[in-house]
Amino acid sequence: MSQRTTIKELLQKFVKNECDDSEIEILIAYFKEAKGTGDLPDPEEIKQWLATLSREEQGTRTTSHKILEAAKKREKSAPVRKIWRYASVAAVFIGLFTLGYFYQQGAFNTVSEELLIPANESITLKLEDGTIEVIDPGDTKAIRNARGNVVGNQNQSQLVYSEESDTEQLVYNTLTVPYGKRFEVVLSDGTAVYMNAGTQLTYPISFLSTGNREVFVSGEAYFDVTSDTQRPFIVNAEELNVEVLGTEFNVLAYPEDGVSDVVLVEGSVGMYNDKTRIDQVTVLTPGTKGSFDKSAANIVIEQVNTKVYTSWRNGELVYRNLPFKHILKKLERHYNVKLVLNNPELGEEPFSASFENKSIEEVLSFFDDIYGVEYSIENNTVYIK
Repeated sequence: MSQRTTIKELLQKFVKNECDDSEIEILIAYFKEAKGTGDLPDPEEIKQWLATLSREEQGTRTTSHKILEAAKKREKSAPVRKIWRYASVAAVFIGLFTLGYFYQQGAFNTVSEELLIPANESITLKLEDGTIEVIDPGDTKAIRNARGNVVGNQNQSQLVYSEESDTEQLVYNTLTVPYGKRFEVVLSDGTAVYMNAGTQLTYPISFLSTGNREVFVSGEAYFDVTSDTQRPFIVNAEELNVEVLGTEFNVLAYPEDGVSDVVLVEGSVGMYNDKTRIDQVTVLTPGTKGSFDKSAANIVIEQVNTKVYTSWRNGELVYRNLPFKHILKKLERHYNVKLVLNNPELGEEPFSASFENKSIEEVLSFFDDIYGVEYSIENNTVYIK
């Protein structure tokens, strides 16, 4: 029997709390040696090892609390020299306990008795005459105006508009991205707009050769604005306006939220509302967030980690000390599912978490496993207890 096969069996026994002292010593020695040689098993391989446990074995395995209690007793009874010897592989050993804990809580289970079915709504493009076209992210086709003239092209999840030098009047399109989806549009001046779930963008098919370049957004979008000193770029988000010449920034302005945020990645932007005097424009510098309170009509600036606010472009979900009720709202938008919070106190508690390419079931399981957030699924709705 190969060493890897032996470790596989011991790891499965460890998860079921069936390892004796000598077997735990073998596991520790193996992970210590593997760590030093860089030959640690791939995490996906470990998941496969654990997945080979039968359903009967899964049902009889002990809880993480018993495993951790056994670990505490072992630590108290161990001689001092033994504890110091273990210290060199503490991180790996703790990771092993963590792996067992996650598995016992069902984090690696691939089958769920209750599955959510996210609503599947279409991305739509409203033309200047009110005609609404459905945009399939899998298509490649020409974009035409209401008269049938080609004004750009669709390349799967991106619309690209062409510049028209002789445009005499503004003609608008409105792109709507529903919950559960993301999309990108490149405007006629080359400005790229990455639209998050639940976002609507109204923009000219082509900008005029003079004057401001102005668009209207509701929801969340990341702007990479093409520089043009003669034509400032202005984003209107209800009462909030953001003016730039050429820069990268994220606008979070959902109508139902009490605060709209602008996070600046590069360049410089000015924030103001419809009632702000020209000498009261709030200027952001890279790495700062400007938050506009809709009720108080004021703007507060703070330093932030921009990745936390822009990682959604890559399909990542990053939350840092965010009240749970706000996390749930973001999850609803991202997955297009209904989440009902029945615990107001829990909604105010801040949580930190990061997810990449995870299903909503995996995300919910994480909060249950790590934070003890219990939930149930009934009639395709998640109820948080």
